[in-house]
Amino acid sequence: MDFGIADKVALVAASSRGLGRAVAEELAAEGASLVMCARGGEALRSAAAALRDRYGGRVVDIAADLTDPAGADRVAATAAESFGRVDILVTNTGGPPAGPFLSHTREAWSTAVQQNLFSVTNLTRAVLPGMRERRWGRIVNITSIAVKQPVDDLILSNSVRAAVTGFARTLANEVAADGITVNNVLPGYTRTERLEDLAGRVAERKGVPHEQRFDAWNDEIPMGRLGEPRELAGLVAFLVSERASYITAQSIAVDGGWIRSLL
Repeated sequence: MDFGIADKVALVAASSRGLGRAVAEELAAEGASLVMCARGGEALRSAAAALRDRYGGRVVDIAADLTDPAGADRVAATAAESFGRVDILVTNTGGPPAGPFLSHTREAWSTAVQQNLFSVTNLTRAVLPGMRERRWGRIVNITSIAVKQPVDDLILSNSVRAAVTGFARTLANEVAADGITVNNVLPGYTRTERLEDLAGRVAERKGVPHEQRFDAWNDEIPMGRLGEPRELAGLVAFLVSERASYITAQSIAVDGGWIRSLL
């Protein structure tokens, strides 16, 4: 299938590893020019170099803190200097710490909002005017299954990622007539460094072996296994394509059937 994005410019946040890197690689494979950003400069440079070696030179990387509006603006400016525009935005953030409500300080809540909500709105604000001017754009937010079915012990993620969903659903209506789609993808339990870290924390707190936590997750998933980053990346590539021009305001899970709701 030709996704029709070979002449498009994609900006992928938190793309040095995990889901973000898988999405960046998928879009590069489809021929899109790529702007990769993340906070960690060394890991980002390594990831970008690997994609340039494999898919060609139209890959730019820039380290930035997207919780700061100036950081988001700098990323957008780098994209404009390198490629002239941003057609596709994929927002992505690391998950906030696990733990019950009373274990999190006011500062932890503030940090979660900055990292998981404001980084999304900052980056969207930086690229949306150009999309509107060109009357074409794709915005995909990587959130979590927690927005449809809260996950135990993840009260920060359950709360703040739900706010991203509300933002995206409202924005989708505002920009639909401008040829811009806004969708969310909801990764389930996926084999990433984040999940490894979460498994370790849960196992330590409950006093159980690390692998027992993975066995428990596998038992919860109808497919009986964790997801792979490339499986979510494939959906993102479709949603940013020309073929998906009439799909907007949706939150689509990639979870092996974990969510039990009808809708």
